[in-house]
Amino acid sequence: MRREWELEDLIECRTLDAAEAELLANKSGATRLGFALMLKFFELEGRFPRREDVPKAAVDYVAGQVKVDAALFAEYRWSGSTIEYHRAQIRRFHGFREPTVADGDKLTFWLADKICPVETSRESPTYSAATPPPSTGWTRRCAKAPPAA
Repeated sequence: MRREWELEDLIECRTLDAAEAELLANKSGATRLGFALMLKFFELEGRFPRREDVPKAAVDYVAGQVKVDAALFAEYRWSGSTIEYHRAQIRRFHGFREPTVADGDKLTFWLADKICPVETSRESPTYSAATPPPSTGWTRRCAKAPPAA
């Protein structure tokens, strides 16, 4: 995530459109600002931010749009039912949903079928889904080994 933002970039990436502004209709103060910032961050990054992920320039710019003092961002609650509801609203708005166990199963089968059957590189031999994984002891030893020079 970039930390330095030019005004043109803020206008292009952080300006709320009419549909997004409509989502703010029943929100005020820190809640309004925090929701708007999360909405635009999710649109840009495909994930929800932590407080420290939101650049000050974005806070200032979005605060002007939603007519809330930028200092109120410090009061936005990053845990609890309100932020969970905000995340659900944002996911729904962007056409996302939380993944399910069935989604995980589909992904596992897809990875096994498409990615794992054969993976080759110039540095390593060919591996397949039939190749057993390395032992736990081997993995631990590699994790403790100093990096190669």
